[in-house]
Amino acid sequence: MNAYSTEHNSQTELTSAPVLIAGDSEASLRRAIMTVEAAGARVGAAIPLEQASERIEIQPSASAVWVELERDGGPVMDRLLAQVSHDASEGRYCAVVSASKDLLDLAFLGVGGSPVELLIDGNDAERAAALAVSTSGIHQYRKVSDIASDRSSERLRQLSDEVGRIASTLARLSSGPDATPRTIPELRTEDAPQIPAEAVRQVIRARRLRNRFFKEDLFADPAWDMLLDLLQAEIAQLRVPVSSLCIAAAVPATTALRWLKTMTDQGIFRRRADPHDGRRVFVELSPEASLAMRQYFAEVGPVATV
Repeated sequence: MNAYSTEHNSQTELTSAPVLIAGDSEASLRRAIMTVEAAGARVGAAIPLEQASERIEIQPSASAVWVELERDGGPVMDRLLAQVSHDASEGRYCAVVSASKDLLDLAFLGVGGSPVELLIDGNDAERAAALAVSTSGIHQYRKVSDIASDRSSERLRQLSDEVGRIASTLARLSSGPDATPRTIPELRTEDAPQIPAEAVRQVIRARRLRNRFFKEDLFADPAWDMLLDLLQAEIAQLRVPVSSLCIAAAVPATTALRWLKTMTDQGIFRRRADPHDGRRVFVELSPEASLAMRQYFAEVGPVATV
């Protein structure tokens, strides 16, 4: 695979530091280049995955690193994702990892706990939005929409608003109307109500039944869907991988991952490594979230609430 030279100038290119692209195929590199250039950013270099770590180390400056993944790159991919996750967490540069759905679990394992924008099978507008959010910050909505083209600007605004909505909604889970933090009583195992698994399954079934009569996105509530799925798994003593939880969220994988990351940051979810497979991670409810869900079902009683 050849490295791509992109040292040309254009009136549409940004004057900021360039974006460094790494990809696992010629096609993935081309697609990433198209995304970055369409967003008006400047591509510094586009290089094969196996050369990326060394190039990142010697790169004098970069506004962002874009990693494009189509297949499992094994240890080379794992090391690069770990490096990008660490560097982004240290504030060295912003980063976007774009991956196919088959790589969802591996990509989340590599960068899910860091401030890296993780994109799964994104369309053109979502890819441009991921770069904009990564380099601009989730609250800088004006800058995000300015990067968009006329045709996709509305979609980009919606995506950036979605990120802000996630943060606001999760903040309300731990704050009252007066913004005074709410405290959850210290968990004691004996205080956790025993909830029948069938009670949770009935709620999940009722929520899915609505999709037979109305459009699915009308009732989209990924946070609650994931909470229900994890509670059901906890009762059944099952482990839930990231990909399975994203399916339970009933929204596009990228959206589900945003919720998953935010709820993990809020301490509602916990990541747990698979003791038998170092390249897989499970998600579970935190003890506080588990207690809250069980108390909720205990108070609701036999009334099915969706």
